[in-house]
Amino acid sequence: MKYQGVLKKMKTENLDEIQYYLDMNSDFLNMNQLLNKELTIRFVTYECLNCHLEKEIYRQGFCKSCFFEIPNAADWIMKPELSKAHLDIEDRDLAYEKSVQLKPHIVYLANSSNVKVGVTRKQQVPTRWIDQGAHEAIEIVEVPNRYLAGVTEVALKQHVADKTNWRKMLKNDIEDVNLIEWRDKLKAFIPEEAKEYFIENNSETHLNFPVKKYPEKPKSLNLIKTPNYMGKLVGIKGQYLIFEDETVFNVRSNEGLVVSIEV
Repeated sequence: MKYQGVLKKMKTENLDEIQYYLDMNSDFLNMNQLLNKELTIRFVTYECLNCHLEKEIYRQGFCKSCFFEIPNAADWIMKPELSKAHLDIEDRDLAYEKSVQLKPHIVYLANSSNVKVGVTRKQQVPTRWIDQGAHEAIEIVEVPNRYLAGVTEVALKQHVADKTNWRKMLKNDIEDVNLIEWRDKLKAFIPEEAKEYFIENNSETHLNFPVKKYPEKPKSLNLIKTPNYMGKLVGIKGQYLIFEDETVFNVRSNEGLVVSIEV
């Protein structure tokens, strides 16, 4: 069977074992069903996720002109502390910014390789944790807007990491930590304006990824440099496909590439 479509991050469903789905335009692939099967992935062309033109992808699945123009690629996406919609100040499109920024946000701790702090919209729990390959996570604060979440994250990352080590995450080389203890320890560093939103007495969420075999030395597949790859799929974690030869492919960082997948 052969499928073709533009890559977008895999959709997920948090069941006993996380289910992964790849939207290939006219087909919806349950990637879990492809475990232990040989896949051939070929790079076909580019398609910007915004303008849908055949233009080279710059970042986040967008061509260069879209990346610097559209509201959903502005700096506050990656740096929530730059959010200004709560002040009625426009960055690129105030209506869009209000629709995203003025929603409940969660600051959380996740353990995917080591403890890290992060921010997500409340409606993105637990999707955000799954996308990061975290096997456990806990919420610290729930605030009414993105700005408060951002300044809380900035304060807490003085005391805990804010990045995932993707190699350790894929090797399943995970530090054994107690997130409840970490949550309570970090409470003292929450900024004054967010202290009232601290969440007490909640428990950890545990996540189970469909991985048959973890790579010992993961090597990343670059489809532009290697436009034709064939391998046996042995696992899915975060937004990575893991193959038997220890090749790993990050679907999310390849958004906007049109590929064909043959099973």
